[in-house]
Amino acid sequence: MKLTNVIMPAQYWAILPAAGSGSRFASSIPKQYLTLINKTVIQHSVDRICQLPLQGCVLAISAHDQTAKTLTFAKPALLHWVTGGAERMDSVLAAMQYLQQFATAQDWVLVHDVARPCILANDLQHLLDELKEDAVGGLLAVPVRDTLKRGNAGQVVETVPRDHLWQCQTPQMFRFGLLLDALQQAKTQQQLVTDEAGAIEQFGLPVKLVNGSSTNIKITYPEDLGLAAAILKAQTEENLI
Repeated sequence: MKLTNVIMPAQYWAILPAAGSGSRFASSIPKQYLTLINKTVIQHSVDRICQLPLQGCVLAISAHDQTAKTLTFAKPALLHWVTGGAERMDSVLAAMQYLQQFATAQDWVLVHDVARPCILANDLQHLLDELKEDAVGGLLAVPVRDTLKRGNAGQVVETVPRDHLWQCQTPQMFRFGLLLDALQQAKTQQQLVTDEAGAIEQFGLPVKLVNGSSTNIKITYPEDLGLAAAILKAQTEENLI
């Protein structure tokens, strides 16, 4: 019998860093555990990501988290748990290192903000479709619409041209091996990157921009919770979930 090399199709994995305290939200409860209509923010975000054809979804939570594992999720069999770190990068890297036992270098990993509960299934599929043949990966983003001002001490310093500027969102989706190498390099060189695309950029690789939706908001401040609730309600009424 003649043996041939079989190239397996790339599989998909997801990571949600959820170890942060959400200090800007000014709440005693981490924002991912606040109730948003019928369930918590984290439940919305995880359940939406798990609509994708994933092999697994890793949640990086605080070592002192007593809440996450008590919640009910739509697809609990997909979930894995790791202890996250002080920074987003630390949590993602911990999840990536955990996934090394399952994922191959050519697999895809999608990193999604736990505080983005309004991500649409159509946008998730659009991201997969746009990047499936890409060698590196990319992220959902929307072009900047508003005029931007640079300020200092409460005064405008200059107007920043918005041409070619994009507002980054998540998921951010990259080849597993490349993102792991990029994050490990950033950690070794003590470079604090605020998103995965930043690590890939510093690694010297191109990052593709994929048009997302303005409704994919990140809950950062208290007023964002009401906006997210309104968006979810509209999505439900329009059968977009």
